[in-house]
Amino acid sequence: MSDNIILRCEAKGLRMTEQRRIIARVIGAAEDHPDVEELHARAAAQDGRISLATVYRTVKLFEEAGILEKLEFGDGRARYEDADRDHHDHLIDVSTGHVIEFVDPEIEALQERIAARLGYRLIGHRLELLAVPLKPGA
Repeated sequence: MSDNIILRCEAKGLRMTEQRRIIARVIGAAEDHPDVEELHARAAAQDGRISLATVYRTVKLFEEAGILEKLEFGDGRARYEDADRDHHDHLIDVSTGHVIEFVDPEIEALQERIAARLGYRLIGHRLELLAVPLKPGA
């Protein structure tokens, strides 16, 4: 997936330095929703010369190019994921910050019906459910 990000960046005419390539690979390998500080730690583990400022600039560039999607889950930290991933929604455990990705055909169909009833054709959406565990310690 990381090579996919690099290829999409190059296709959009972005100059891909070695540090940007490392950051793109880190993003592509992420199975979570890292913030800039987490991305920096992972990238700096591969190349200690990568600064936090470089990661901030690169993430902003990738976001503006439509390569990354910025997510805000209400914890004050912007998190990121590949904008080219298959559609999914998020359930956020507000007690731990754990994010669960899910797809539910019933929710998708309901959103389509609501848009149609209101006179619209749905072209996209973002659903984030904020939750706490039913059982303490679960």
